[in-house]
Amino acid sequence: MSSIDIELVSVSKSFGAISVVKDISLQIPQGEFVSILGPSGCGKTTTLNMIAGFNQPSFGDIRIRGRSQGRVPPERRNIGLVFQNYALFPHMTVADNVGFGLKMKGAARSEIESGVASALRSVHLEDYGARYPRELSGGQQQRVALARAIAPRPSVLLLDEPLSNLDLKLREAMRLELKELQQQLGMTFVYVTHDQEEAMAMSDRIVVMWQGAIAQTGGPASIYRHPASSFVADFIGKSNILTIEGTSEQEATLDLHLAGSAISLRAKRPPHRQQAGFCCIRPEDIAVLNNTGPGGGGVNRLSGTVRRVINLGPSLELAVEIDPHVVLTVLTRSSLSASLPVMGDVVALSIDPDDIQVLPE
Repeated sequence: MSSIDIELVSVSKSFGAISVVKDISLQIPQGEFVSILGPSGCGKTTTLNMIAGFNQPSFGDIRIRGRSQGRVPPERRNIGLVFQNYALFPHMTVADNVGFGLKMKGAARSEIESGVASALRSVHLEDYGARYPRELSGGQQQRVALARAIAPRPSVLLLDEPLSNLDLKLREAMRLELKELQQQLGMTFVYVTHDQEEAMAMSDRIVVMWQGAIAQTGGPASIYRHPASSFVADFIGKSNILTIEGTSEQEATLDLHLAGSAISLRAKRPPHRQQAGFCCIRPEDIAVLNNTGPGGGGVNRLSGTVRRVINLGPSLELAVEIDPHVVLTVLTRSSLSASLPVMGDVVALSIDPDDIQVLPE
């Protein structure tokens, strides 16, 4: 049996003249938590629906455990589904909802009871079997939907933005529970979301989609620290994306001349020779210097005027104008300075060349 749970081979999907998914290939090993991440309309839900069998690819093939699914209906793919709106049956108890999939498979009564009990224990709702969905909170309903999906023990669980209807604190709590559940079950999870924080917090691997294609695939840390394009850099976390109008090569570095200004920044030379169109600097990688702080060695030391201050509690987000056409977003810990910057202050900044990512597009 294949160690790859899901494989997409040159998959495309069009609706009439509109191309929604464009020639994507992807392998998802057993037991991996993969998030398909991207803005609305990028093709991520269409991709999930093709894996589930609700839509058929226009071109290409989808394989589950090595077997092509071209003629396999959704109910025979051994896949669990969790939707954004939970889709619980309001007239059924929690236990009946959770046991529905097993019942449809023709499982014996003892097997259904055992499966329901096990699934409810997995989501910490073992005492809620006799209740109805209307008697539960949003978070509890989401757990019931999860229990229903895992009760038949599918090989893969597909989740389509399942936390989007929950409030912020509950979403954050459910992220941890989902990841713990996935690790406990050892099941392959494919999670669709437009929320990059969700994807970063839970995933073993992230697939970033844009305009129907895969823009980048990798671990959360790799995608955050080494984005492949200005789109990925801007979509994953906060970034300063600066346009480069020219470069000067040094022995191990690259001097980047910023468009519309007289400012140049020194960056570590990319491992592969490429045209430098943009550079990405994360706000937390820009140091705010003070009179007693390090001098910065003169490399990428800048001066600018604070135009905006947003107090985030443990940190401050500053907008610092270093040129009439260049404003940097800077994130600094509130506790690092005795006197916090205010609007109008002139501050010194320093950027390590290693923290400047050169991007081709």
